[in-house]
Amino acid sequence: MTTQARTRAATINDVARVAGVSRAAVSKVLRDAYGVSDAMREKVNAAIDELGYRPRVSARGMRGATFTIGIELPNLDNPFFSDLVSGATSRLLGEPYQLIVAPASPANAEGERAIQALTDRQVDGVIAISPEVEQSWLEDVAAAVPLVMLGRHDDTREYDTVVGDDAAGTRLVLEHLLGLGHRRIAHLTLPESVTVERPNTTHGVREAAYRRIMADAGLAGEIRVVNVEPDPETVYAATRDLIDGPDRPTAVFAAHDELALTVLRAVADAGPAGGDVSVVGYDDTWIARHPLISLTSVNQSGQHMGGRAIDLLLDRVAGRKHPVHEVVAPRLLVRESSRAPTA
Repeated sequence: MTTQARTRAATINDVARVAGVSRAAVSKVLRDAYGVSDAMREKVNAAIDELGYRPRVSARGMRGATFTIGIELPNLDNPFFSDLVSGATSRLLGEPYQLIVAPASPANAEGERAIQALTDRQVDGVIAISPEVEQSWLEDVAAAVPLVMLGRHDDTREYDTVVGDDAAGTRLVLEHLLGLGHRRIAHLTLPESVTVERPNTTHGVREAAYRRIMADAGLAGEIRVVNVEPDPETVYAATRDLIDGPDRPTAVFAAHDELALTVLRAVADAGPAGGDVSVVGYDDTWIARHPLISLTSVNQSGQHMGGRAIDLLLDRVAGRKHPVHEVVAPRLLVRESSRAPTA
């Protein structure tokens, strides 16, 4: 046994270092998880023997000991995330679990850090919305703690997913606008790092569907995608550029309601130039339903998604191994923000 191991109890990090593998790999061996090679098992077990490592009860897979569930969110500003948390909270009524919320801001770039903070606190499971975190990293996390991802169309055996049918939702939006007579339809969405570079994310699927449906309608020349950072002033400026520029669109399909609200503000401020521009959002948050806003939007049942994420996570905690990838059917709620274009 090494001097380090004699002076203090060895940790899982010590085992990973001596074995030359990741912490998640050690956890997989300890839990006898699917996909562990014989060579990996031998290296980890040799390190365990060398260090005299004794895993704690929680590390040996006896989940539920902390009775906490972590939820990672990109930020606390988007009301759709409140719907998700509300659904999760409602589902846990009568259960012995407490939610811990970890926002990932600034600019949604710290999802990995927030998820790691939750796992370091030994939560019994994690629900996360992290479009920019690599799938391979998430699979390592899922080897150590049950994980459900929201808003990712990932094909993986290691964790569960709950996601809206984003292609179908986009089709509902485009068919509605095309049916009203719109042809110049712009799509205002998140940066390419979340869409083009991450085609399995919610916004990646929506952008691809928008391009495909417009092309299928014979409107390939009218495709206009505006990728912006989601801060209000940037969205406002991008919308004014659309409205004030040549070939002004008659409709804007915003990637989610929070963006759509800023688009509505820019349309209102543009005066007569923006008066006939239709706006459609996505998520059908509470403010979209306010009669003074009356935003046409796609409802993907945020509270239901939050509740289903809890159901799947508790199944994982109870020992289910096979993956479940649930897709929620969307509905379009037509309100006053969308209308036929003026002649």
